Amino acid sequence: MRKVEYPPPLQELIRQLHRMPGIGPRSAERIALWMVQAPNSRPGEISDAITRCAKAILSCRDCGFFAEGELCTICSDPARDRSVLCVVEQPTDILPLERMGAFQGVYHALGGKLSPLNHVGPEELRFDSLIQRIKQVAPRELILALGADVEGEATASYLSQLLVGMPLRITRLAQGLPAGLSLESADDLTISRAFIGRTELR
Repeated sequence: MRKVEYPPPLQELIRQLHRMPGIGPRSAERIALWMVQAPNSRPGEISDAITRCAKAILSCRDCGFFAEGELCTICSDPARDRSVLCVVEQPTDILPLERMGAFQGVYHALGGKLSPLNHVGPEELRFDSLIQRIKQVAPRELILALGADVEGEATASYLSQLLVGMPLRITRLAQGLPAGLSLESADDLTISRAFIGRTELR
């Protein structure tokens, strides 16, 4: 007896949804079935939104956050304090800090963290552009808002060595950020306490 499968277009939709991070095969199947069965799913609108977003969203020239033009809304805001530069691992780490509402400086997303096991070395991250920004803007303080895991610690240590001799204060988020916790998963109060209790690296 021939094995019954979904029609090829539905199978392809499930495969494409399964490519997304965090979407397992069963979740991909449920989403695909909802799209083709639910009367209010409006898959055309979802498809259009994805296409428009993929074409319109760029990486900010300065910080790496999401933007519609050369600069994001943070970097183009003249009211931001450019004397304080906060370094994060990923662009997605910026939004939790912004939602906290206590930081009025600017950011720099490295695009990841050092991880030799995953073949991520200094050349894969945005260290060079960070050094250029520091030389151009000459901030008074650099805040390392990096994860408290092994890779985050290694990245912070490497960056501290890279900045030896530069006349700026370097601090690191401290209390309130448990080991192994990323900024994305921390609540506003935890992040706020980590900012207030940041420690001097040099």
